[in-house]
Amino acid sequence: MRCIYCGCEESKVLDSRSTDESNAIRRRRECLKCGKRFTTYETIETTPVLVIKSDGSRQSFDPSKIKKGIIKACEKRPVSALQIEMMVTNIEKKIQNSMLQEISSSQIGEMVMEELKKVDDVAFVRFASVYRKFADVTSFKKLLDEM
Repeated sequence: MRCIYCGCEESKVLDSRSTDESNAIRRRRECLKCGKRFTTYETIETTPVLVIKSDGSRQSFDPSKIKKGIIKACEKRPVSALQIEMMVTNIEKKIQNSMLQEISSSQIGEMVMEELKKVDDVAFVRFASVYRKFADVTSFKKLLDEM
């Protein structure tokens, strides 16, 4: 780490603490050349993910859109807010851990259905019926038979 006063690249860490939000580490450093102290912050670098929509357009990944869809599917169902948050967090982690810079909206939809299937069958069927755009009863019945 380069000293902000003299530019020396040699410093020692005097103190390390996580920030209040626990998403960064605050380090108090002392320059070995000039002896002055300064603070640095270490954060996790995340790669921005683009979602490829069905029409070919691209937009930034937004977990709140997933959450809205899950909330709509779980309406009037015994699914807690904590369970919904956990589903969104699981999907977000899968996407970030995949290290992909682009992901299709259909892949995200499949992940949502996977999570909903674990929590509530009715919510799963609701989401699947909208997501897969069932044209007739036969395709809907096929989904139910797979369960």
